[in-house]
Amino acid sequence: MVEQGDEPGASSKPRNERPFLYPWNRRLRHLHGISLRNLHVTAPIPRSRAKTITDDDAPYSLASPSKRALQNDSKPLTQSRSFTDLHSALDEPSNPAALHKAATSYEKHEIQSDRPGGGRLRRSSTLHWASASPRARQSKLEDILVSRLADSWVSVHCPGVPEPVYITEVIESSMNPSFAFFDLDSSGIHVSRSDECTIRVWARSANTEEYCLLVELDLNLRSLQFIGRSLENFHHPLPQNCILLHLSDGIYTSFTDLPADPHPVVDDVVDHRNGTSKPGSSFDALMQLANLDDCIQDAVKVRSQIENDINKILSEANVLSAEDEANPGLADDSPQTRAALAAEQKRLRQLKKRRDELKDSLDHRRQALTTGRDMMSKSMQLLESRTQACQDLEAQLQQTQKESRGQIRRICETLLTIFPIEPLKSRTLQFTICGIFLPNSVYDDTNRDEIAAALGFTAQLVHQLALYLSAPLPYPVEPYGSTSFISDPISLGLSQRRYPLHPTSVPYKFEYGVFLLNKDIEFLMSRAGLRILDIRHTLPNLKYLLYVLTAGTGELPARKAGGIKGLIGGRTSQDLSRRASNESLQSTSTPLMQETLKAEAINGGIAGTKEKEMPVSLVSKSSAKDL
Repeated sequence: MVEQGDEPGASSKPRNERPFLYPWNRRLRHLHGISLRNLHVTAPIPRSRAKTITDDDAPYSLASPSKRALQNDSKPLTQSRSFTDLHSALDEPSNPAALHKAATSYEKHEIQSDRPGGGRLRRSSTLHWASASPRARQSKLEDILVSRLADSWVSVHCPGVPEPVYITEVIESSMNPSFAFFDLDSSGIHVSRSDECTIRVWARSANTEEYCLLVELDLNLRSLQFIGRSLENFHHPLPQNCILLHLSDGIYTSFTDLPADPHPVVDDVVDHRNGTSKPGSSFDALMQLANLDDCIQDAVKVRSQIENDINKILSEANVLSAEDEANPGLADDSPQTRAALAAEQKRLRQLKKRRDELKDSLDHRRQALTTGRDMMSKSMQLLESRTQACQDLEAQLQQTQKESRGQIRRICETLLTIFPIEPLKSRTLQFTICGIFLPNSVYDDTNRDEIAAALGFTAQLVHQLALYLSAPLPYPVEPYGSTSFISDPISLGLSQRRYPLHPTSVPYKFEYGVFLLNKDIEFLMSRAGLRILDIRHTLPNLKYLLYVLTAGTGELPARKAGGIKGLIGGRTSQDLSRRASNESLQSTSTPLMQETLKAEAINGGIAGTKEKEMPVSLVSKSSAKDL
């Protein structure tokens, strides 16, 4: 519905918004933000003329129509320098309301040529420095703007708390600062449930360096005035230094608690005989005060009447005494009352029974918790003892591993001494074992007896390494000197499981046996964490494996007592076992022994029967026993 007197095309009046919280329910926990509007730091300029606000609002208090009619009408018509329209005012010059509406209208109408005979109305100019240069106008606008801007921050205080409850951030160079939202729920019950607070606004202008207390406002949240959900629909002017409180249900302010503008003090003595007078209230203000007084008196009468009515109702009502409440059956003996009493007594018995059950359950749970704590303490003690034992075992295991690595290093050094693997200077990646040359899986145009002897030493060395490294070979080796064999228990579809490691009349069996021996060497290298480059290099791979196993720092560990010699005669000293081991190594690696083996290989004794190879195998076995 469009109100009377609105312009055409104006939108309808928005629906009135109401707050969700009642005044008596507002607390500081509902306060989430603070904003300032029309910030004014400088002192207000005293009025040049003493008059009331209602006199300023009167449109024609200074210039009456009679005065305007007596003005000179001889001036020519000039261009207007304002946005006001006097068309409607010219139609009805005697209507002050119409003239006021015409002075504030933004619509453009053509000015009629007919002028009222009594005089001519002239619109007031709104451009006070229209004739000034653009630079001067810009400078004056900047000075006006800078004089109004200020830096400000707000502190919230609660009665009974010496320190501020909340301090906002500083917003610089702003007339309408809006501070960040906050939450006072975590400030304590005394603060969050309070409905009174003190808000202090601190500000400083561009010309000052220190902040000053601009506004100190003691608020009671019950006396706040609701503005709306947001400021978009609020178009009424706000006073200077207006404080807006953002509560959970909307925006509030206090128009009554704001500090009033100081009235100018008249130093001159009023002399009624000379016609001077002090400014007083207008008739409208006095009528408003009279209406407010009548409303207050009516409210007091209504309150007293309501109190009398309530007291009368309470006096006439039948109030039960303490005895009647204790014995409700005495007041009413109806069956319904007895049934209700029996039902309540039954429900009371059930509740008591449930209470007893809960007490018993709590007692059992307390006992169970006590038992659980005792068991947990015992378990913790046992865990600590077992943890210490595990640490000791880990230390022993590490020490054992260290000693075993040292023993393996010593054994591999001994094996290298028994079965020396040396390279040929004239050929690359060609090695000899015990002075006998062994090709890398290519046996064309070579001496069969030397190949058989070299493969016999190699098989014996691989067998001993698997024994001392605790690594069962996937292809078991039968070291019988120059007539050694190797088995393949893994592969499927083979008619034969045992293959020779010496040249025979069937070449593929011999080559397959050498391949299985190379696979055993690859297996030992993988157990040591090594990667093989070429599986056909028998002696280079074996030499590389022994080089890695014998690598280490420090002295070699001593031999431990054991074996048949330790059981029969015992060992008196460590030097004796080392001396016996050195003697066995020297007897095995003497040049005479190597020359004997070489002579037997040349004369064909190694390639003979199994009985002729027994001395060589016995020598290798005796060396293994010494290890």
